[in-house]
Amino acid sequence: MMIPAPSFAPHRLRLANDRPPDPAGDYVLYWMLAARRTRYNFALERAAELARALGKPLVIFEGLRVGYRWASDRFHHFVLAGMADNRRRLAGGPALYYPWIERQPGEGKGLLVALARRAAVVVSDEYPGFFLPRALEAAARQLPVRLEAVDGYGLLPIREPGRAFFRAVDFRRHLQKHLAPHLEPARFPREDALGHDLPFAPADLLAEIHTRWPAVDPELAAQPEELARLPIDHQVSPAGPLGGELAAQAALGRFLDRGLPRYVDDRLELDDRATSGLSPYLHFGHLSAHEVFLGVVRREHWHVGKMPGLTNGSKEGWWGLSPTAEAFLDQLVTWREVGANTAHHERDFDRYESLPAWCRRTLGDHEGDPRPVVYSPAELEAAATHDPIWNAAQRELVTTGTIHNYLRMLWGKKVLEWSPSPRAALDVLVHLNNKYALDGRDPNSYSGIFWCFGRYDRPWVPERPIFGTIRFMSSDSTRKKLDLTRYLRRFGG
Repeated sequence: MMIPAPSFAPHRLRLANDRPPDPAGDYVLYWMLAARRTRYNFALERAAELARALGKPLVIFEGLRVGYRWASDRFHHFVLAGMADNRRRLAGGPALYYPWIERQPGEGKGLLVALARRAAVVVSDEYPGFFLPRALEAAARQLPVRLEAVDGYGLLPIREPGRAFFRAVDFRRHLQKHLAPHLEPARFPREDALGHDLPFAPADLLAEIHTRWPAVDPELAAQPEELARLPIDHQVSPAGPLGGELAAQAALGRFLDRGLPRYVDDRLELDDRATSGLSPYLHFGHLSAHEVFLGVVRREHWHVGKMPGLTNGSKEGWWGLSPTAEAFLDQLVTWREVGANTAHHERDFDRYESLPAWCRRTLGDHEGDPRPVVYSPAELEAAATHDPIWNAAQRELVTTGTIHNYLRMLWGKKVLEWSPSPRAALDVLVHLNNKYALDGRDPNSYSGIFWCFGRYDRPWVPERPIFGTIRFMSSDSTRKKLDLTRYLRRFGG
């Protein structure tokens, strides 16, 4: 069986196992693991490409486990909204969509293998964080047919650099030298990942699978009474925006119309923020970084030939765009993708030992310094500290699933100051962020936490107690920088 080369950059495709395709397979299977969308999706595009080339129907399998750490009503509700969008989009074709929601841990054991046994080839998503790499590795060992892993995380293929970067300026310099070819229109995913003329998929194609693992209506599964039946954390309730591809596109449109023009001037506003609010959609795969990028540059009639060719690592002036667009793209591209770079190349990226040596050394030198106060993890989670600004940021996280970007940095720095050791501080921050933040558990989310401990930063003087040469932040300086009046009224308790 001849397998065609991908239509996109070869760096984005990896053979996850050494199994051959099965010419007798009934369909091509796309295991929608991370890119949970039908637009601008390299992996779905590849699966559709294979279905056409092999003359076989396309089956899209999207599952939701209950047995992952920090599973809660909040995250389930967000993901299920996306599954409901996909079900409506794919109703009646051109592919057969199979949504499945686990009710008890382990209930879905054997489902993916059973689907793969009837597949000619399986395609899935490459994602460098949380449990997803382990899930893909386990599937590669178990599946009886060829498994292709496709990277659609960011503008630069994750494997392209071939190494990890430990400073943002160095990664930005690499982007300035190597990103431009990946910004050509031919290198972008198609808006409609499925395209046209897919082989017909009969409705009863998976009848035997459905007998043991019945498909589930995601909209019904998202109802409060249904969520209540699942063995997940019901104390972390749905909050913030609604999930799904449609909600993601609406959020992108609002940001482009209203937030982007004010991005430089009003990012520090607490009550009328110019921040994008797109990170949950990017994290859960309801929105592609490519679609966000195109939305920004089309507003400015930009093309890759307008890039001035700077390679000095500066965060300004190298795109050839307006200051607001350049500031936003530094967050979307540099800071988001440096996290993916670290997570891919450093398997222990989420552990204290992955900090640069200078960070561990200076924090170790001051680990025995007296703390002004030490709070337990329970006190921190309950926002029961002496600092009203920190308490408000923690309450915003718990109630809305997000924290204002500037306050997120202060939030992390103060936990470092109030914990018995840097390791203890890291453990608390990871737990709180991953339990409550809609964009938690993401490589970019870990970047924000580890930045508080010096990753991607540089040593700062003067050397301080507890922090050593790690960058210091204080609540007093935050009061001077931000107007906190209404924010504290809302979240101050």
